[in-house]
Amino acid sequence: MNISISNEIKEKVPCTKLAVLKYSVDTEETNPELWKYMKENTIPAILNELEIKTVTELKNVDTSRKAYKAFGKDPGRYRVSSEALIRRIKQGKDLYKINTVVDTNNLISVESGFSAGSYDCDCINGDIVLNLGHAGESYKGIGKDSVNIENLPVLCDNDGPFGSPTSDSEKAMISLSSKNIITLIYVFTDEEDIDALLNKSAAYLEKYAGAKDIEKFVVE
Repeated sequence: MNISISNEIKEKVPCTKLAVLKYSVDTEETNPELWKYMKENTIPAILNELEIKTVTELKNVDTSRKAYKAFGKDPGRYRVSSEALIRRIKQGKDLYKINTVVDTNNLISVESGFSAGSYDCDCINGDIVLNLGHAGESYKGIGKDSVNIENLPVLCDNDGPFGSPTSDSEKAMISLSSKNIITLIYVFTDEEDIDALLNKSAAYLEKYAGAKDIEKFVVE
């Protein structure tokens, strides 16, 4: 499976990158240790930072919003998933409990400020290209109605678009039967230490999702 970023994306936001982790896993319903860590460490740290900053001023939420504006998408109406999750934390709402892969994915997202998406490799047909959604394009989002993906950065395989930093489709969603996973972190800045981001993300996936044989790389 080859992963690339289209010229259309790079022309509008040249610093766009994908931090990629590929691994195998036995997906489970939940890991209590992950939620203990979130409650005792991640959530207090975010709430502490939000005492002096707004959500949109947070590192990497800000850069993602600026990227959306450059793509021609309203970041207030179509929020990146990291911002949406952090807003839930600010409002005192619980984060969604889906399964060990998705929950760890969301931990990576809220801590880094970048949107992250995890996908079942066995449901992806051919290579992956990060492209820009075109007029009239949409797909059914996970737990949502049709998502308008025009001007959104979207992951596409041979069958068409299936994922974005805002909302993924059901095509490659992670279920308890998912074994071969790819986690993509959508990076829209040159100021991030990508190696450190990948190493920390891999450690979380190994500890909380039981990821094995993790392969890490960057697509620019």
